[in-house]
Amino acid sequence: MDLSQHDANSLGNPNNNLFGLPTDELNARLVIVPVPWEVTVSYSAGTARAADNISKASLQVDLFDADYHDCWRQGFFMRDVDKKILLKSDYLRKEAELYIDYISNGDEVEKNNFMCRSLREINEGSNFLNNWVFAQTKELLEKGKLVGVLGGDHSTPFGYIKALSERYPKFGILQIDAHCDLRKGYEGFNYSHASIMYNVLEEIPQMNRLVQVGVRDYCDEEVDYIRESKGKISTFFDKDIKHRLYEGDSWRNIADDIVASLPDHVYISFDIDGLDPKNCPNTGTPVFGGFEAEQIFYLFKKLVESGRKIIGFDLNEVGVGDNNWDANVGARVLYKLCNILTAANL
Repeated sequence: MDLSQHDANSLGNPNNNLFGLPTDELNARLVIVPVPWEVTVSYSAGTARAADNISKASLQVDLFDADYHDCWRQGFFMRDVDKKILLKSDYLRKEAELYIDYISNGDEVEKNNFMCRSLREINEGSNFLNNWVFAQTKELLEKGKLVGVLGGDHSTPFGYIKALSERYPKFGILQIDAHCDLRKGYEGFNYSHASIMYNVLEEIPQMNRLVQVGVRDYCDEEVDYIRESKGKISTFFDKDIKHRLYEGDSWRNIADDIVASLPDHVYISFDIDGLDPKNCPNTGTPVFGGFEAEQIFYLFKKLVESGRKIIGFDLNEVGVGDNNWDANVGARVLYKLCNILTAANL
């Protein structure tokens, strides 16, 4: 169907694609790759099934966006969830739960052949997942598509960021997150959700600037890594942001400082736990504090207005609860991300 003729005021048709749009992948400007993976989550599970829930909730999202009017007419499309990836995640997740329980009691992995095998299988699975995401996203980039990744846990976008590194010699990441995700091989998992930014910094030299916003749960190892980064990492801790606001500063000034610290090409990595947990109570590792969604949307608006080129995004850690609240919020955050990526590339 020609999207120029689509009635944005109509009900979301469940027979259509994301946000009720009658779009196919061939004609869509932006394609979402769902990654149903949560093998290494260290607290609550459920994020692997976020994509289907967000897709259903997206039918309730009104398409009018005062800041990015009619960007949806460029076409947004989400691929089907790959059930083989989900089954692999479910299997390895059970292995990981047993392994995490084992090491949490202080037992030595080397003395248990089963645990050694489980750790090896989990790390091999993560390598497989990274290569799969890389292949999926590289294919779409070569077709000229804008691409977003929808997790799953926060380990999922590594392959996509690697694919982008083949196209952009220098770029930065704007990370919205309650956590630094700078741990090295957390819990023995080489590609843990808690290690995504460490792995990107260590393995993808084209990503030469990391700007973290909203961090409020971190360890000594991560603080040391930030301090030793020689300015490569700028972390706007939630506590420091709140103190500036308490002392009379404005979010506008803080947002300007965040944007000013970013390079010309920017990738957005949005962990939903960067928001106040009332917005995402069933995320994998919720932490009190954080932002209202509109604060982050304002930051994105300032980023677009700055003229910087947004090259891609991921949205991760949206949980699954007893009601549809998390998916509802996730769908609206996803819609805003789709709009700003499209608007920045018109």
